[in-house]
Amino acid sequence: MRVLALNPFHGGSHRAFIDGWMRHSRHEFTLLTLPDRHWKWRMRQAAIHFAEQLGEPAYAQQTWDVLWVTDMLNLAEFRGLCRDDLRQLPSVLYFHENQLTYPTRGEQHDRQRDLHFGFTNVVSALAADSVWWNSQFHWDEFLTALGELCRQVPDRTLTSAADTIREKSHIYTPGTDAFPKRDPDGNNTTTHILWAARWEHDKQPELFFAALEKLDQAGLPFKISVIGQSYREAPACFLAARERFGDRIRHWGYLESAEAYRTVLQSSDIYVSTASHEFFGIATVEAISAGCYPLLPHRLAYPELIQDQQEFLYSGDSQSLYGRLAELITSHQQGGDLTRSAEPARRAVERFSWEKVAPRMDDRLEQLSRHRV
Repeated sequence: MRVLALNPFHGGSHRAFIDGWMRHSRHEFTLLTLPDRHWKWRMRQAAIHFAEQLGEPAYAQQTWDVLWVTDMLNLAEFRGLCRDDLRQLPSVLYFHENQLTYPTRGEQHDRQRDLHFGFTNVVSALAADSVWWNSQFHWDEFLTALGELCRQVPDRTLTSAADTIREKSHIYTPGTDAFPKRDPDGNNTTTHILWAARWEHDKQPELFFAALEKLDQAGLPFKISVIGQSYREAPACFLAARERFGDRIRHWGYLESAEAYRTVLQSSDIYVSTASHEFFGIATVEAISAGCYPLLPHRLAYPELIQDQQEFLYSGDSQSLYGRLAELITSHQQGGDLTRSAEPARRAVERFSWEKVAPRMDDRLEQLSRHRV
């Protein structure tokens, strides 16, 4: 099949997803993209941009069997603006995240949330033939928020929207490439703790650093790697933590190469998340695949990722995180094999390998195309 894929925010997990699928798919892709910046403008104008681009001579003679787009595109606008043959293509909308429930900076910002972008997601989902979610948690949270929103809309004009979207929804998680499992270093009993995420408020780095403070005060040995992409307004706790834990740091900041990233994962003993927002968690799956022992908050998509194995979940606050870290560090000091202890989590995330995920998505595209013929 020939797939036309539009990715208006081509970076991070959005880019990793489509690049990975294309490498493992049996279908032929034409991928059009825009850089991963100015996300609000991407949602406002990407439909116009792609409709104009596909009207250019370079694409005039090309045809496709199915259209695949992400949540950053206003699909309804695109279908209204594009050429006639594209308008008739069966369409898939993939939700990496959504703007109805994406966290803001506290209650004041929640009251000021711009619902325009959330409505764009809703209208796009209504316009799509099939809606794909990266986790069951994401699907449920969006439709719950939509139900609450519908009760606020004048004249109750959206009363059937949630049911309409639910009926054409499916879960297709991101895939991950194989990460060879680390070989434990029996001679190194200093536990290496990894935190890997975007340096933004919704990842709650302050909880991680608060737990490290308690570990330090307890005199427990550990090293840390704090990696991920940072932005101009990164939380101030990062600068303070770098000064506070400078002698314990192995790696800090954004890693430019995939090889450097892989090396850090394979050298780490424990992977920690403190996120208050995560619709899937690619970094989490990759770290577990590499042999890290995961400590994940009991919320969001995390229980789903590890099939609700309670030993890898903590309550979600810094005190409970400290308690679990202290237990694992003590065990490691006494010769415990954290990689072996993490094996049930690693087996749980094997289902996310591209070799398993890509064929399922390829099959669904074919089913969708046959249904529309």
